Amino acid sequence: MVDMTQVSKGVSKGRLKDKVVLITGAGGGQGRVIAQMFAEAGAYVFASDVNAETLASMREEAEAKGLSVNTSIVDASSKEQTEAWAAEAMDAHGRIDTLYNNGANVHMAPFAEMTVEQWHETIRLELDVIFMPSKAVWPIMTRQNSGSIINIASCQGILASEGLGGSAHSAGKGGVIAVTRQMALEGAPHWIRVNCISPGPIMGPHLKTVYDASEHFRQLFDSTPMLDRHGFPEDIGFTAILLASDESRFITGVNIPIDGGSVAKVGALMNRRA
Repeated sequence: MVDMTQVSKGVSKGRLKDKVVLITGAGGGQGRVIAQMFAEAGAYVFASDVNAETLASMREEAEAKGLSVNTSIVDASSKEQTEAWAAEAMDAHGRIDTLYNNGANVHMAPFAEMTVEQWHETIRLELDVIFMPSKAVWPIMTRQNSGSIINIASCQGILASEGLGGSAHSAGKGGVIAVTRQMALEGAPHWIRVNCISPGPIMGPHLKTVYDASEHFRQLFDSTPMLDRHGFPEDIGFTAILLASDESRFITGVNIPIDGGSVAKVGALMNRRA
């Protein structure tokens, strides 16, 4: 059982007071946690997802905690829908401070078995979902001469992972890391900061079923980080709050692995303290 004080003592309330934050993929395991953390930090949160059921569930969770989150059904790969969503936030508050590009979908299959359709859909749902929302907010942030865009990639975009069949996923997330740097360069004259987070072994609802059922998977998953635990969505959320805050106003163009040190070493950690 993990001591959650190893994660954090909680969100600093008011850290994002009155900032307007747009979040895609907010109905999923990581997205729903991050949306609520942003709201707890004082932001006006506009959360979207293509899945109406999971998005409604996230909103119910937030309201049960006394948090206010605006929700919209949005396909993040759609130019028209993302532009309408950004316009909704502008109509309500007259500015957009942060875009958190979390939405994505993926097909995992060995390279030899992956179909052309699976490849194309994975690339579309890992890169278009970054491009379209960012294009929607870019002119707004340019006019206001400020903004923070946070792209969610993966450590799979940095290193290959045995047994996952992640060739398309690696290509997509590697592309997210690369485009983050280019966006940061082009956004710099307008004080649009663009950064990237690459989660490593982060526990979520989809992984938990496999984790609980397979001892082999548990051993691999838990031996990857240098730090003696796997990650949680909250670990991503605290870094995202930093990147959305004024405290990170001189940080742009970087990719931050949230992985307990996984990509800084080679192989499993064999000499853990008992």
